[in-house]
Amino acid sequence: MPDLRLRPLPGTPEVPTVLCILDGVGWGRRDDGDAVFTAHTPVLDHLMATRPWRLLKAHGTAVGLPSDEDMGNSEVGHNALGAGRVFAQGALLVNRAIEDGSLFEGDTWRDVVKCPTLHLLGLVSDGNVHSHVRHLHALVRAAARDGVRRLRVHALTDGRDVPERSALTWIEPLETLLAEMSQGGRDFRIGSGGGRMGITMDRYEADWSMVQRGWACHVHGLARPFRSASEAIQTLYAEDPEITDQFLPAFVVADDGGPVGRIVDGDAVVLFNFRGDRALEISRAFENRALPATFDRSGPAGRPAPRVLYAGMMQYDGDLLIPHRYLVVPPRITRTVADFLAANGIASFAVSETQKFGHVTYFFNGNRSGPHDPALETWQEIPSDPGDFDQRPRMKAPEIARAASAAIRSGRYRHVRLNFPNGDMVGHTGVFDAAVRAVEAVDEALGTVVDAVEHVGGVLLVTADHGNSDQMYAIDPRTGAYAVDSQGHRQVRTSHSLFPVPFILVDFTGRYRLADDLPDAGLANVGASLLLLVGLEPPGEYLPGVVERQAEGEAPGSGSSSARPSGNQRTVR
Repeated sequence: MPDLRLRPLPGTPEVPTVLCILDGVGWGRRDDGDAVFTAHTPVLDHLMATRPWRLLKAHGTAVGLPSDEDMGNSEVGHNALGAGRVFAQGALLVNRAIEDGSLFEGDTWRDVVKCPTLHLLGLVSDGNVHSHVRHLHALVRAAARDGVRRLRVHALTDGRDVPERSALTWIEPLETLLAEMSQGGRDFRIGSGGGRMGITMDRYEADWSMVQRGWACHVHGLARPFRSASEAIQTLYAEDPEITDQFLPAFVVADDGGPVGRIVDGDAVVLFNFRGDRALEISRAFENRALPATFDRSGPAGRPAPRVLYAGMMQYDGDLLIPHRYLVVPPRITRTVADFLAANGIASFAVSETQKFGHVTYFFNGNRSGPHDPALETWQEIPSDPGDFDQRPRMKAPEIARAASAAIRSGRYRHVRLNFPNGDMVGHTGVFDAAVRAVEAVDEALGTVVDAVEHVGGVLLVTADHGNSDQMYAIDPRTGAYAVDSQGHRQVRTSHSLFPVPFILVDFTGRYRLADDLPDAGLANVGASLLLLVGLEPPGEYLPGVVERQAEGEAPGSGSSSARPSGNQRTVR
């Protein structure tokens, strides 16, 4: 076992240090398309008027993604916060494995291309959060090159990380590619599909019925039939002009013989998503591992579930080894903040509701499923309510705040971290007024946390993992104005933003300041700050912390404000 002990920092106040993550609350254009700016946020406004704060990068290369055109997401954001440095993440790893050919040289790829039918399942868009259509195209071309005679794509439509009714942008070229590859006796087609928030891509066991519907559709062909995927999408759009790609009903492609994409004994199935949270449950279904008693893998008339060779684009859980087989080795993140806290005997507490519980535990811990030391680490999951988030934008913010407040006041924990999911989960609905109410609920809950930290004389860091509710409408790249449709209505945006996120230092000890010399700091610069605040010298490989100790005789609350934007700032209301 590596030695994870760090040098203690004498003179560190023995008080709780709290990391509060306002999920999806970025620093946007500060206008009427920005739900964060529009919301009534007296707590945030007061903190920004009275406490040192700055902006942090939360997307692109700052969090290990291929380019600065790539939006951040909750997985890589929490990885960066907990790792203290930047690791190459899913999309970048897959890009490299495709470019250097290593993806197609491993035993898993060599085995799947030998099966009678290769099924490729995943999210079809260029959102680059869970998948990228470019990766799918590369797999299709490689399958044709490597001798696959029969291939089926099971296409989940996006509308969340890309425009909300853009599915045909990806499906029609995919159908063209599959037709081109169907030469020389090959038969490559789309077999099934449906919206990502209706089937298959549940996470954190919030709604296993989604996975059940996806299983019935992809595996057994039990869904409404159409002659092609593009016909299905066009028909579903016409039948419901309000429906978006996230929620398209399940469908199958069928010919005169019935569904063309059923999965049967001996087939291979590859899930081409690279992100883990929404890949775990369908992976468990294919591997028949720890499924709910209500989950039925059998087909019509009790037909047994098929025995298949299943693989993921990556291994989505390295501790539980889900799935057993995969194409690309995931990032190995070691020596995390959580590793060091446990190894140095520092008690910690993590809390969120179901939708983001895995982010403050699994992802923050470097993709590790369980605590290092249950005697030192307390994790509390508050069950999320089912249903549409725009209908209940408060979500569980009050309950999360109360749980965090109790942990802070208990005196048991030196480190407390919490995540309020509202800004992200409600932002994804595209409903502006609901996003405003979500941010207001978070602001109110944040006040409870601030009161608790002040009561114990601790230190609070307030930040976000990425933006979302700060940009609720699409921006026309040609003009910089909000894009409008043919009726002159703004085009709703449901994906994450490319904006930075705020970072606020709320220090009731008077011992700390913001660092002066880190104008380009990102989320990974927070890790060293967390270790410093609990009295441990950060390891040499960590990026410099955005928080540092005050110099002797320096006025409390000083520190750089050079990273703050100038102009158009809110004042206390």
